[in-house]
Amino acid sequence: MKIMKFGGSSVASADRIKAVVDVIRSQGDEQIIVVCSALGGVTDKLIEASELAAVGDEQYLSVLDELSSRHLLCANQLLSDQKLENARDHLQDQFRSLDEILRGIYLIQECTLRSKDIVMSFGERLSSFLVCEHLKEYAPDSVMLDASYVIKTDASFGNARVKMNESFQNIRNHSNGYARIRVATGFIASTDKGETTTIGRGGSDYTASLFGAALGASEIQIWTDVDGVLSADPRIVEDAQPVAQMSYEEAMELSHFGAKVIYPPTMQPALDAGIPIRIKNTFSPDAPGTLIRDQASSVVDRPVTGISSIEEIAFVRIHGSGLVGVTGTAGRMFSALARMGINIIMITQGSSEHSICFAVASSDAEEAVVTIREEFALQILQRQIEEIVTETDLSIIAVIGERMRQTKGLSGRLFSALGSAGVNVVAIAQGSSERNISIVVKRDQQATAIRAAHKEFFDTASKEDPAKIYLVGTGLIGSTLLEQIGEAGGGKLKIHGLANSKNMIVSDRAINPVMWQRALDAGKVAGLDSFVNELLAQSGNKKVFVDCTASDKTPHYYPRLISEGVKIVTPNKKAASGPQSVFDQIAGAISRGDMRHETNVGAGLPVISTIRSLRETGDEILEIQGVFSGTLSYLFNSYDGTGSFADLVTQARAKGYTEPDPRDDLSGMDLARKLVVIARELGMQVEIEDVQVENLTPEPCRNIASTEDFLERLKDHDQEFAERARLAAQDGKRLRYIGKIGEGGLSVSLEAVGSSEPTYGLSGSDNLIAIRSKRYSDRPLVIQGPGAGAQVTAAGVFADILSCIK
Repeated sequence: MKIMKFGGSSVASADRIKAVVDVIRSQGDEQIIVVCSALGGVTDKLIEASELAAVGDEQYLSVLDELSSRHLLCANQLLSDQKLENARDHLQDQFRSLDEILRGIYLIQECTLRSKDIVMSFGERLSSFLVCEHLKEYAPDSVMLDASYVIKTDASFGNARVKMNESFQNIRNHSNGYARIRVATGFIASTDKGETTTIGRGGSDYTASLFGAALGASEIQIWTDVDGVLSADPRIVEDAQPVAQMSYEEAMELSHFGAKVIYPPTMQPALDAGIPIRIKNTFSPDAPGTLIRDQASSVVDRPVTGISSIEEIAFVRIHGSGLVGVTGTAGRMFSALARMGINIIMITQGSSEHSICFAVASSDAEEAVVTIREEFALQILQRQIEEIVTETDLSIIAVIGERMRQTKGLSGRLFSALGSAGVNVVAIAQGSSERNISIVVKRDQQATAIRAAHKEFFDTASKEDPAKIYLVGTGLIGSTLLEQIGEAGGGKLKIHGLANSKNMIVSDRAINPVMWQRALDAGKVAGLDSFVNELLAQSGNKKVFVDCTASDKTPHYYPRLISEGVKIVTPNKKAASGPQSVFDQIAGAISRGDMRHETNVGAGLPVISTIRSLRETGDEILEIQGVFSGTLSYLFNSYDGTGSFADLVTQARAKGYTEPDPRDDLSGMDLARKLVVIARELGMQVEIEDVQVENLTPEPCRNIASTEDFLERLKDHDQEFAERARLAAQDGKRLRYIGKIGEGGLSVSLEAVGSSEPTYGLSGSDNLIAIRSKRYSDRPLVIQGPGAGAQVTAAGVFADILSCIK
């Protein structure tokens, strides 16, 4: 029996859910309970909707529509046929129920914790349903389990206390005779009256822990978006290393000091039962991750396991002669603070007993001082206790490791490294277990201190400086590229700049490609001028500007970047197919390999490089023709004239095969741009206006404002497309949307092709490019394969980046 918990980032989209199901399938015949969090960001949206409804803001309906569309899109991309119809019905029923609850909150303009729990519970119920339904494609006997039926709590809504014995018995009873794979909702439970509750921070981890402990699981796996526990925060230490194993105690120490390992209270049932916990990365499932168990340090070859920190700390110092030898002073102080709900993070006291120092969150500092003054008012009045001193803008850094207590001179190494880095230590604390040395430093020295400590205890030397990547455009292609770089582990390249239409960040420190969204959201307002200026101001001579936008403005920056020694990689066709005058400014960089744009034509297919190789080896290209559009390939490979062409276009749009407005595909302009790119690779001087384009959008449909209205009106022209298909079939031919470069110039048109043509046998959404040259005159050189899609396009961009930096 194994428990596998998948967090929000692991199930954030249909592609991620497919990856999760692949991971589950790889477990063989082992009995598995899968615990799912809500889709990434959904819980926050549900809270937002409830809060908007509670203040009478009808904007909650927009949030609800957004959530509904997102889940229905996932279903469309995961399921088909009757299963899809059934799933849509279920999802729509769920959102109708959620709408009714939010409507009630809106009408009374009040959202109690009980109501908020009900609203939040939909996130896990929806995600678990989608995962289970897709899993049934491969394991038909898989079942979904609403954990609220088996996990029972008190009525402390928002952070309910679990009734352990009752919940464990329910879980065991439910497990008898059930399917090999069960998909359970994380985070949610219920009272004995059946009222929905949530079980607080780390709730889905808690659910996994409860199931594991109740069933005596062999292992609990927590699947997230990082390769296990790292030796330090990768946003601060770019060479932070995965930790293979650690003990429960090390994990809890690191978690207490800010590392996102586990939230100790939620994992207590597993810890009590001695069940190993493994942290794994769904974006890199083959990575070993981190194993947390009773005794792990025996396999670790260094004394320090990890370095963690807490920001926004205040240090409170009490001193005076009245503290010396007085029994119960510390007890009075800490009891008073506890009554006010103030958490003490760290304590240090000298053996003279003349002073006591402790650290609290900055937000608690003022109340802590007031509380102590009230508790010791008499002693302060009698000058037995001096004025209480508070220092703010501090951070605590913890160096943690099970083997630290067995290593002599470790403290000396730490303080020597900090001194060499110019870090002033405000305070020090070390527990009797000797597995943790905590130091307090100024907030502005936190990063310097962490890097210095990490350099001292971990080998962070690099033989070769990695290339610095500056990515503009974090849409589908850009985000997929970042995902692939994260899966590959960086290595020869590091992300140092990101920009989209809203935000930008250029950083001296590498940006984690797995957590890029967080870094970008915290950036400043985007502007290409400032992005390029900051990029050029950075040190290093191996910089690559990656343009994953579809903008015609970005290419205007290429000449300046190239002149400053920055390499360019782009799937954006606007530069190589834009005005000839713009292209002429970058043609030299293309010929030198300083700009690479292979993905302009065939996504991951080697079209440009093949053409270049033929010409460089003396071949003369006579003609290039083929199907260059994955969208139009799919449409005409699927269309035989018997059904409605408009319905086929609508279906393709629903599956994500077309642009949001299919007229962008049907116009033929995207294919025309690809022909211009190729023609210029052949040395031709051409403009986009030189391409003869047959626009497949019927004239009356071109200026219709609404996409839905366009699709409806397109049905009026079904007969025209059917007639062309009939005439082609009559001659034993098939319709294909063909691009040509040859003696007749450049053209894009819908043609009937016979069985002797390479494009006749195309299927699916493949592209096919046939190159006739002097060497390939009798039979053309054919390049065929997926010519569209985020994964193959991003992989092509990635390959271009690696070629650039060789």
